Amino acid sequence: MKTSAVTGLRCVRCSRVYEEQPDLYTCLDCGIAGILDIEYDYDRVRVELNGETLASNRDANIWRYLPVLPIGRNARLPRLQLSLTPIYEAPALARELGLAGLLIKDEGRNPTGSFKDRASAIGVTRATELGRTTISVASTGNAASSLAGFAASMGLQAFIFVPETAPEAKITQLLVYGATVFTVRGSYDQAYYLAMDAAQAFGWYNRNCAINAYLVEGKKTCGLEIGEQLRDNLPDVVAVAVGDGCTIAGIGKGLVEMKELGITDRVPRLLGVQAAGAAPIATCYRQQQSYALAPTFQGSAAATLVPVEARTVADSIAVGQPRNATKAMRAVAATGGDFITVSDEQILAAIPRLARATGVFAEPAGAAALAGVIAARAAGLIGSHERVLVVATGNGLKDIKSARKAVGQPHMVAPHLADVRAVLMAMAASV
Repeated sequence: MKTSAVTGLRCVRCSRVYEEQPDLYTCLDCGIAGILDIEYDYDRVRVELNGETLASNRDANIWRYLPVLPIGRNARLPRLQLSLTPIYEAPALARELGLAGLLIKDEGRNPTGSFKDRASAIGVTRATELGRTTISVASTGNAASSLAGFAASMGLQAFIFVPETAPEAKITQLLVYGATVFTVRGSYDQAYYLAMDAAQAFGWYNRNCAINAYLVEGKKTCGLEIGEQLRDNLPDVVAVAVGDGCTIAGIGKGLVEMKELGITDRVPRLLGVQAAGAAPIATCYRQQQSYALAPTFQGSAAATLVPVEARTVADSIAVGQPRNATKAMRAVAATGGDFITVSDEQILAAIPRLARATGVFAEPAGAAALAGVIAARAAGLIGSHERVLVVATGNGLKDIKSARKAVGQPHMVAPHLADVRAVLMAMAASV
C-alpha cells in the first residue's frame, strides 16, 4: 500500500494525523464530524508529476495523475475509459452575461454520464486493492449509477441505496449494470444512514464520498485537469454545484495541487452554487463568513450548520444534511471565493440556455452552476473583466422529466405541409 506518495490522513476538525488503514473513514476522536483529508509527499510527487512529464504523457486519462492519487502503482485499474473531458468556449453567452469569457467543462462525457465517475474509479480500485468483492453507496442518483458501472467493469458486487425520488433514468442505469438496488422510502439523508449501517453490518466497502477520503481524491482530478488544460490561461472563477460538499472540495484541492506542483501559478476563485431549497452550506458560510474566510480555518463548520429538508428539482444536489461542509467551506475560503443560491426556476431556465449556447445538455445540477454564475454576475460577485469556467457535472439525459419542464411541448401536426406552414406563421407572429 506504500507504493503511493500518501503520508497520512488528517482530520479536518482536530488536525490529528493517521496512517493509512483499510477501514478508517473518520477521526477516532471527533467521530462523524472528523472527516479526513489525504496528504502527500509533494517533493516526491514533483519528480514524477510536473509540466514536462505531463507534456510527454500521451495517455489522455486521469491515470496520468497517478503520482498524486492514493492508489498503488501496480493497482488493477478499471477498464472504463476516463478521458480528459473537453472544455468549450461560449463567447456568445459570455457577451450576454457581460463576461470577458465563459468556458464549460462537460463532465457528461464521462463513461456513465457524470462527474461522479472520477470518484467511483478510485473507489473500485481501492476496494480491489484491499481484496474486497462488494462495495456500496447511498446516492441521489449519479454516484449510484457511476458506482454500478465501475463495479461491473471490475467484477465487484454493488449494493445501492437511493431515495424513492431518484430519477427513473438513473435507477434504470443501476439495474442494467446489475447492481442490487434498495429504493428507500424517505430522503437522501435517510438512505445515507441506512447505507452506512448496512456497510458496517455486512462488511461492504463504503464508497460514500461523505466519509471516504479516498473518493474525494478521484473528484480532485477534475481540478487537476482544469489546471493542465488551461495552465496558460486559467479562468478567474470556477463555478461548481454543491450538495454534500465533496465535489467542490475535491476540485478545489486539485487546483491547489497544480499550483503546489508548479504547473500553474495561481488558483482560481471557487463559486459554490446551491439550490435555494437545499442550501445549508451556503447559509452557514454566509453566517460565519468572517470566521470561515481565514484560509487556515480548522474549525468544524458542521457544528454550526443547520440541516434542512432538501427540496429542489436538482436531485444530484438535494442534500439537506451535508457531511463535507467543512471541506467545502475551507476550499472556497482558501481561494477567496463565495457561495450563492439559485431557485429551481433559475436552474431550469439555465438548462436550455446552456444547451442552445454551447450544445452541452446538462442535468439540473450541472446547469445550476451556470445559474449561479448568472446570479453572481448580477450580484456583483463576478466582474465584467473576468473569465469563468462552469463545471457541468452531469448529462441531461439523466433527468429528462426536469428538462421538459424548462422547454415545453413540441408542435403536434398532421402529415400535411399546411400544418407546418401554420405553425411557422404563428411563430413569426409571436416574435
